[in-house]
Amino acid sequence: MSRADGNTARKGLTGWFESLRFPILVIIAAVLFVADMLVPDILPFVDEILLALGTVMLSRFKRRDA
Repeated sequence: MSRADGNTARKGLTGWFESLRFPILVIIAAVLFVADMLVPDILPFVDEILLALGTVMLSRFKRRDA
């Protein structure tokens, strides 16, 4: 990957991130998802699936233009 490709990808990612209505909640949900993947639990993958779906749902909310 060249430097220009990395720069373009970074601009695209930050532009998408800035268009979210709740960017901090998306970060928190993503961090919880990764932490939950590392901790063993009684019912495998149930809570991981729910956290992943919650993260995706939060990331789908866009800002409304005034």
